[in-house]
Amino acid sequence: MGRMSTLAWVESPLQLLGAAEWAAKQGRAIDLAARVTEQIPETADEILRRGARFAEKQPYFGIPWRMLASHSHWLVGDGFSGQFRMAAAVLRPKRVTFLDDGMNTLSFADAIAGTLPYRRPGVSEKGLTTRFAPLALDHVRRRALAGDAELFTAFPLGGARESAIAEYSLGVTRHDFGWLRSTEPSEQLTSLIRTERVVLGSALPTDGRMSQSDYLAWVLNETRRGESTYLPHRRETPEMLGAVRGVPGVTVVETGVPVELALAGLRRPVDVRSLSSSALTTLPLVLRGTESVVNETRARPVTGEAR
Repeated sequence: MGRMSTLAWVESPLQLLGAAEWAAKQGRAIDLAARVTEQIPETADEILRRGARFAEKQPYFGIPWRMLASHSHWLVGDGFSGQFRMAAAVLRPKRVTFLDDGMNTLSFADAIAGTLPYRRPGVSEKGLTTRFAPLALDHVRRRALAGDAELFTAFPLGGARESAIAEYSLGVTRHDFGWLRSTEPSEQLTSLIRTERVVLGSALPTDGRMSQSDYLAWVLNETRRGESTYLPHRRETPEMLGAVRGVPGVTVVETGVPVELALAGLRRPVDVRSLSSSALTTLPLVLRGTESVVNETRARPVTGEAR
């Protein structure tokens, strides 16, 4: 197969990191259409400073039709999105590579295999997004059967899932953040992480899945052993961050980039504490070789006052 023109179409920081890893693995520059969302500009600036291989770079709102139409190979960050469904049904790319989108990566693989419905878990869909769904799914499966669709992932899929997607010949290429791990962080970032213990913020309270009091109790428990750096989740509210700042011994550090990028390149060990999160998969890879530990810790279940 000849080389195709390749475009990374991303809308989150983790997807952007996946695109940089794919370009590094291929050893060539690719074009980038990055949706203007929180942390995307800062993440793009930092990875470009570290040598990410992107050629034409365009911010976008909505669907980047012009760039999609001029590229035969799409690296897609969110295979569930209504915008992807519409664009894929209309433009029908010759090759599609799906980047990691947190734990949705696993659900998307299940949707391709037909073991789960083709929709984001827990979301009720209606309107145009449902009308384009079967068209987009059919196109992706046809591309997979032709050897032109794959997952580019750092997440373990498991034997049963791999067998299921193999029925559609969906390829799987793995990565372990080798490019990111090899890069040098900016002095500004390394100067922000000063403590051994790092606590990762969560969007559980924002999503109504945990009460603020339960969440603050968890933060207090994870930081009671000494000075701690708290890295907020990008969807945490100002009110929640204000409450966290009141916990003794905690320094809230807003880096403006995802935790994978904030911690990548550290040359000393850190003790990372987190509630359930995709970072429990990604950070051990990013921090490999530093003797760091990444631990999932538990909090009390959501209470009646939380919703």
